Amino acid sequence: MTPRILVSIGGGNGASYLAALQAAGGRGTARYCPAPDLSFDGLLLAGGDDIDPARFGQANHGSRGIDPARDGAELALLDACCAAGTRVRASGGGQPVVNVWLGGGLVQDLPPALAPFHGGGEGDRVHPVRTAEGSLLRRLYGPVFAVNSAHHQGLGGLGRGLSAAAWSEGGVIESVEHARLPLISVQFHPERMTGELARPDTVDGGVIFRAFLDMARRG
Repeated sequence: MTPRILVSIGGGNGASYLAALQAAGGRGTARYCPAPDLSFDGLLLAGGDDIDPARFGQANHGSRGIDPARDGAELALLDACCAAGTRVRASGGGQPVVNVWLGGGLVQDLPPALAPFHGGGEGDRVHPVRTAEGSLLRRLYGPVFAVNSAHHQGLGGLGRGLSAAAWSEGGVIESVEHARLPLISVQFHPERMTGELARPDTVDGGVIFRAFLDMARRG
């Protein structure tokens, strides 16, 4: 079985996500503001700009590139897909959407001491993360490994059912897991660490894609 994955994207074409899915044995369809479509085997929330802080009860204190249409579409996707048990993976800007959907908050702009390690949204930075014992990332990669980052925000209070699964320097949460939902969420960008975009200073991001597709196959 070749899992079919709906990829929700922002202004780009999603080429790196589609290539990573194909290399891992899946087939992706990238759409901007897609309507819920439960004929797909999984949902991938791609990276992008920041969610409207009004969605988590704050004024704007550094959020950028807000796209209310995309916010609404992705929150509706999570409503429909998680109610149906569809497998979900989020990366980059997708992780904050998941957290806000579950009632959590965000740090809208990382402190100056931490921002340089994460790229501030201006390009990838490489840094180590440590994983929680028993987490999916611990099983896939071990206790400490290197990833990329390109974000200026971080998770604040965690949403309902979420627990931190990985952290980087200063305690920035790099991955969350849900107590019940079939969800893989990371702050970094595995699609830029695999295939033609593999890099020698990080782990192979294709491992996460293969794990996600295995979940989708199991239904």
